Amino acid sequence: MMATTIMISNDLKAELIALKLFSSETYEDIIKDLIDDRKALSKETLKDIEEAKKDIKAGRYYTLDQLKKEYGIK
Repeated sequence: MMATTIMISNDLKAELIALKLFSSETYEDIIKDLIDDRKALSKETLKDIEEAKKDIKAGRYYTLDQLKKEYGIK
């Protein structure tokens, strides 16, 4: 395998480190997982997300306080 070096900010490096599930995990492993996660979103899921965004913008949502009140949760 041929290696490539990329430059990233210190902030991004810190975020990548925080994503490590175990100490021996490489940056390549983390990046592959992120790519796989993005690919895993089906067209239907992406459509649902867009619909939810529209609902929020249109004010069609409940706040946590509203739900607590409705279900009698303190």
